[in-house]
Amino acid sequence: MIRALGMLKKDLEAKARRYYKGDSPTHVLKALAADGSSAMVLYRLQQGARESGLKPLEALFYKMNAWGGCVIGRGADFGPGFVLLHSNGVVINGKVKGGENVQVQHQVTIGNNEREEAPVLGSNIVIGAGAKVIGPITIGDGAKVGANAVVVHDVPADTTVVGIPAKPVPRRPPAEPAAKNDN
Repeated sequence: MIRALGMLKKDLEAKARRYYKGDSPTHVLKALAADGSSAMVLYRLQQGARESGLKPLEALFYKMNAWGGCVIGRGADFGPGFVLLHSNGVVINGKVKGGENVQVQHQVTIGNNEREEAPVLGSNIVIGAGAKVIGPITIGDGAKVGANAVVVHDVPADTTVVGIPAKPVPRRPPAEPAAKNDN
Protein backbone atom coordinates (compact mmCIF):
# COMPACT_ATOMS: atom_id res chain seq x y z
CA MET A 1 0.00 0.00 0.00
CA ILE A 2 2.93 2.33 0.72
CA ARG A 3 4.15 2.03 -2.90
CA ALA A 4 0.69 2.94 -4.25
CA LEU A 5 0.43 5.96 -1.96
CA GLY A 6 3.87 7.13 -3.09
CA MET A 7 2.71 6.86 -6.69
CA LEU A 8 -0.49 8.76 -5.84
CA LYS A 9 1.69 11.61 -4.55
CA LYS A 10 3.56 11.62 -7.89
CA ASP A 11 0.21 11.49 -9.76
CA LEU A 12 -1.13 14.54 -7.92
CA GLU A 13 2.13 16.45 -8.41
CA ALA A 14 1.97 15.70 -12.16
CA LYS A 15 -1.64 16.87 -12.28
CA ALA A 16 -0.74 20.04 -10.37
CA ARG A 17 2.04 20.79 -12.86
CA ARG A 18 -0.37 20.19 -15.77
CA TYR A 19 -3.19 22.35 -14.39
CA TYR A 20 -1.45 24.90 -12.17
CA LYS A 21 2.12 25.00 -13.56
CA GLY A 22 3.67 24.02 -10.22
CA ASP A 23 3.77 21.21 -7.68
CA SER A 24 3.93 23.09 -4.39
CA PRO A 25 1.69 21.77 -1.59
CA THR A 26 -0.90 24.43 -2.48
CA HIS A 27 -0.89 23.36 -6.14
CA VAL A 28 -1.18 19.68 -5.16
CA LEU A 29 -4.11 20.43 -2.84
CA LYS A 30 -5.86 22.28 -5.67
CA ALA A 31 -5.16 19.33 -8.00
CA LEU A 32 -6.63 16.95 -5.42
CA ALA A 33 -9.87 18.93 -5.54
CA ALA A 34 -9.93 19.00 -9.38
CA ASP A 35 -12.17 16.86 -11.56
CA GLY A 36 -10.87 13.33 -12.01
CA SER A 37 -8.68 13.29 -8.92
CA SER A 38 -11.05 11.18 -6.83
CA ALA A 39 -10.83 8.50 -9.55
CA MET A 40 -7.03 8.70 -9.40
CA VAL A 41 -7.12 8.25 -5.61
CA LEU A 42 -9.50 5.29 -5.82
CA TYR A 43 -7.37 3.67 -8.55
CA ARG A 44 -4.21 3.92 -6.42
CA LEU A 45 -6.07 2.58 -3.36
CA GLN A 46 -7.34 -0.29 -5.54
CA GLN A 47 -3.79 -0.95 -6.76
CA GLY A 48 -2.39 -0.83 -3.21
CA ALA A 49 -5.05 -3.21 -1.93
CA ARG A 50 -4.25 -5.64 -4.77
CA GLU A 51 -0.52 -5.50 -4.02
CA SER A 52 -1.28 -6.09 -0.32
CA GLY A 53 -3.51 -9.10 -1.06
CA LEU A 54 -6.62 -7.33 0.23
CA LYS A 55 -9.05 -8.54 -2.47
CA PRO A 56 -12.27 -7.29 -0.77
CA LEU A 57 -10.82 -3.76 -0.47
CA GLU A 58 -9.58 -3.92 -4.06
CA ALA A 59 -13.10 -4.82 -5.19
CA LEU A 60 -14.62 -2.04 -3.06
CA PHE A 61 -12.33 0.66 -4.51
CA TYR A 62 -13.01 -0.65 -8.03
CA LYS A 63 -16.78 -0.42 -7.46
CA MET A 64 -16.54 3.04 -5.91
CA ASN A 65 -14.69 4.27 -9.00
CA ALA A 66 -17.22 2.63 -11.33
CA TRP A 67 -20.10 4.29 -9.46
CA GLY A 68 -18.39 7.60 -10.21
CA GLY A 69 -18.31 6.88 -13.96
CA CYS A 70 -14.69 5.70 -14.27
CA VAL A 71 -13.84 2.03 -14.77
CA ILE A 72 -10.21 1.04 -14.25
CA GLY A 73 -9.98 -2.73 -14.28
CA ARG A 74 -8.46 -4.67 -11.45
CA GLY A 75 -4.96 -5.46 -12.60
CA ALA A 76 -4.39 -2.32 -14.68
CA ASP A 77 -0.91 -1.08 -13.87
CA PHE A 78 0.38 2.45 -14.45
CA GLY A 79 3.61 3.98 -13.21
CA PRO A 80 3.83 7.24 -11.26
CA GLY A 81 2.44 10.38 -12.86
CA PHE A 82 -0.83 8.75 -14.02
CA VAL A 83 -3.24 11.66 -14.55
CA LEU A 84 -6.95 11.58 -15.30
CA LEU A 85 -7.70 15.09 -16.50
CA HIS A 86 -11.43 14.30 -16.37
CA SER A 87 -12.52 10.82 -15.34
CA ASN A 88 -16.05 10.79 -16.76
CA GLY A 89 -16.55 7.85 -19.12
CA VAL A 90 -12.98 6.51 -18.86
CA VAL A 91 -12.78 2.72 -19.28
CA ILE A 92 -9.43 0.96 -18.88
CA ASN A 93 -9.14 -2.83 -19.12
CA GLY A 94 -7.50 -4.68 -16.23
CA LYS A 95 -4.77 -6.07 -18.50
CA VAL A 96 -3.48 -2.66 -19.60
CA LYS A 97 0.08 -1.76 -18.63
CA GLY A 98 1.31 1.82 -18.71
CA GLY A 99 4.57 3.60 -17.99
CA GLU A 100 5.16 6.85 -16.15
CA ASN A 101 3.41 10.16 -16.85
CA VAL A 102 0.40 8.87 -18.76
CA GLN A 103 -2.32 11.53 -19.14
CA VAL A 104 -5.85 10.44 -20.03
CA GLN A 105 -8.73 12.74 -20.88
CA HIS A 106 -12.47 12.01 -20.57
CA GLN A 107 -14.44 9.37 -22.51
CA VAL A 108 -11.27 7.37 -23.30
CA THR A 109 -11.35 3.59 -23.72
CA ILE A 110 -8.17 1.55 -23.43
CA GLY A 111 -9.35 -1.98 -23.94
CA ASN A 112 -8.74 -5.49 -25.06
CA ASN A 113 -9.80 -7.18 -28.27
CA GLU A 114 -11.91 -10.32 -28.69
CA ARG A 115 -8.87 -12.45 -27.74
CA GLU A 116 -8.52 -10.41 -24.55
CA GLU A 117 -5.19 -8.90 -25.60
CA ALA A 118 -4.65 -5.40 -24.20
CA PRO A 119 -2.46 -2.39 -25.05
CA VAL A 120 0.88 -1.54 -23.49
CA LEU A 121 1.53 2.19 -23.09
CA GLY A 122 4.97 3.72 -22.79
CA SER A 123 5.88 6.76 -20.72
CA ASN A 124 5.04 10.44 -21.29
CA ILE A 125 1.87 9.66 -23.25
CA VAL A 126 -1.17 11.89 -23.77
CA ILE A 127 -4.48 10.33 -24.83
CA GLY A 128 -7.06 12.85 -26.05
CA ALA A 129 -10.76 13.00 -25.21
CA GLY A 130 -12.88 10.24 -26.71
CA ALA A 131 -9.93 8.22 -28.03
CA LYS A 132 -10.12 4.44 -28.25
CA VAL A 133 -6.95 2.34 -27.92
CA ILE A 134 -7.80 -1.30 -28.59
CA GLY A 135 -5.99 -4.63 -28.73
CA PRO A 136 -2.44 -5.95 -28.42
CA ILE A 137 -0.70 -2.77 -29.50
CA THR A 138 2.14 -0.69 -28.12
CA ILE A 139 2.06 3.08 -27.75
CA GLY A 140 5.67 4.32 -27.73
CA ASP A 141 7.19 6.78 -25.29
CA GLY A 142 6.25 10.39 -25.91
CA ALA A 143 3.35 9.55 -28.25
CA LYS A 144 0.14 11.56 -28.42
CA VAL A 145 -3.26 10.19 -29.39
CA GLY A 146 -5.63 12.83 -30.76
CA ALA A 147 -9.20 13.35 -29.61
CA ASN A 148 -11.61 10.69 -30.90
CA ALA A 149 -8.82 8.71 -32.60
CA VAL A 150 -9.28 4.94 -32.86
CA VAL A 151 -5.89 3.28 -32.41
CA VAL A 152 -5.64 -0.36 -33.55
CA HIS A 153 -1.97 -0.44 -34.65
CA ASP A 154 1.30 0.27 -32.84
CA VAL A 155 2.25 3.93 -32.42
CA PRO A 156 5.99 4.69 -32.63
CA ALA A 157 7.68 6.80 -29.96
CA ASP A 158 7.27 10.58 -30.24
CA THR A 159 4.48 10.28 -32.80
CA THR A 160 1.07 11.95 -32.84
CA VAL A 161 -1.81 9.96 -34.31
CA VAL A 162 -5.28 11.15 -35.27
CA GLY A 163 -8.32 9.84 -37.11
CA ILE A 164 -10.27 6.62 -37.59
CA PRO A 165 -8.27 4.47 -37.88
CA ALA A 166 -5.51 6.55 -36.31
CA LYS A 167 -2.64 7.53 -38.57
CA PRO A 168 0.53 9.51 -37.83
CA VAL A 169 0.49 13.25 -38.36
CA PRO A 170 3.47 14.55 -40.36
CA ARG A 171 5.94 16.38 -38.16
CA ARG A 172 6.47 20.06 -38.76
CA PRO A 173 10.03 21.24 -39.21
CA PRO A 174 11.29 23.30 -36.28
CA ALA A 175 10.60 27.01 -36.63
CA GLU A 176 13.60 29.10 -37.64
CA PRO A 177 14.58 31.81 -35.21
CA ALA A 178 13.47 35.30 -36.20
CA ALA A 179 16.24 37.41 -37.74
CA LYS A 180 17.49 40.27 -35.63
CA ASN A 181 16.96 43.71 -37.04
CA ASP A 182 19.93 45.87 -36.01
CA ASN A 183 18.75 49.01 -37.83
